[in-house]
Amino acid sequence: MLRVAVVGSGPSGVYAASDLVRQSQVPDVRVHVLDRLPCPYGLVRYGVAPDHEKIKSLQNNLRTVLEDDRIGFLGNVEVGAHGLGPEQLLELYHAVVYCVGAARDRRLGVPGEDLPGSHSATDFVSWYSAHPDAPHDFGGPALAARSAVVIGVGNVAVDVARILARAADDLRRTDVPQGALGALAASGVREVHMVGRRGPSQAKFTTKELRELGALTSAEVVVDPAELARDPAYGSPDAAAALPAANRRNLDVVRTWAERTPEGPAVGDRVRRLHVRFFLRPVELLADGGRVGAVRFERTVPDDDGGVRGTGTYEDVPAQLVLRAVGYRGVALPGLPFDARSGTMPHAAGRVLRDGAPSPGEYVAGWIKRGPTGVIGTNRPCAKETVASLLQDAPALSARRVADDPVAELRAGGHRPVEWPGWLAIEAAESALGLSLGRGPVKIPDWAGLLAAAAG
Repeated sequence: MLRVAVVGSGPSGVYAASDLVRQSQVPDVRVHVLDRLPCPYGLVRYGVAPDHEKIKSLQNNLRTVLEDDRIGFLGNVEVGAHGLGPEQLLELYHAVVYCVGAARDRRLGVPGEDLPGSHSATDFVSWYSAHPDAPHDFGGPALAARSAVVIGVGNVAVDVARILARAADDLRRTDVPQGALGALAASGVREVHMVGRRGPSQAKFTTKELRELGALTSAEVVVDPAELARDPAYGSPDAAAALPAANRRNLDVVRTWAERTPEGPAVGDRVRRLHVRFFLRPVELLADGGRVGAVRFERTVPDDDGGVRGTGTYEDVPAQLVLRAVGYRGVALPGLPFDARSGTMPHAAGRVLRDGAPSPGEYVAGWIKRGPTGVIGTNRPCAKETVASLLQDAPALSARRVADDPVAELRAGGHRPVEWPGWLAIEAAESALGLSLGRGPVKIPDWAGLLAAAAG
């Protein structure tokens, strides 16, 4: 029997587990999918916006894999500085596949970034997704802001801008936690600015996400035609035709918005203005009364290398709430090699490299392997490559002696894994909570509540 631990229960980890048990080269494989959280599904549960129900339905596919008799889910098991180390895992399993994602957000690196009122988009997403580690209460001074700036023009930026601009009543049918729902309903935000340093033809958002902004009934989208005119593809049919199809569609969407006439200032409890801005680079967050009060941007223009350069002219955008959404970075796990420049684990076809040589029994997949790129489906070929390498190594790996019962060893070592029945109990508790509130299932947002539900 080949025993494999997969660290991380997001898509890359679940796809790796699925490939391991459904191949035919090694007849007897058993997989434990370990996660620090008591809940599975990774960013599908804690990163996909609550109003993206179609994407969140991917949980049903992941569930089918985790219900396989040859796969066991072990939540509430930490791997890293305060939990199991690589050596301990290799005493329990013949092989370990690390699928730990990219947990840290990128910083802007500008003065004033740490002022109160300035946060990472990751923190905001964690808060409205009910992640038990969410560090900030956005129901306080943060959402008392009248103007919010979201820095970035990728899908995460689009998500947080949309949640800020959406009417809270639209979120009642989702699983957003009750506290976040109440805070969003009481939000004072009336102006949302989503700002990118480059133009729409280079932005990273997908067209479907972008169009959702225009479909909001609670907000009007505003685009300045003068900013679009700086994009070389905006006024040149030949340049636009040379773009990838997705970028060309994005340009068409913002062109449509720019050609509309704004109806006037945002007024009332349900009307917001969502400004989509381009060619502005943040250079400083300005204080007002000890909190962030504005963002100073430098105007940029395209350069000759596909990037942008500063012009030396500046614009201050009022903002009492700033959310940076400029990307993610992987985080080193103690005892494992790490490339700080790329934020990934060194590997060859998924085999972890130590001092340039494959480390027997150690593998990697997902963002920690390739960097935070691609969509959820990108994890399938990524995991497939890694599993193929592991299966090639299986004869040598399975010859090594490991623990007969890893779960018993974990419990003996003081760990309290939440197994699949515990997760089902959490699901039942969230359904009961939603029923008591007149809603569908509502997420439990704290560690104590999750672990109590799992035990009950």
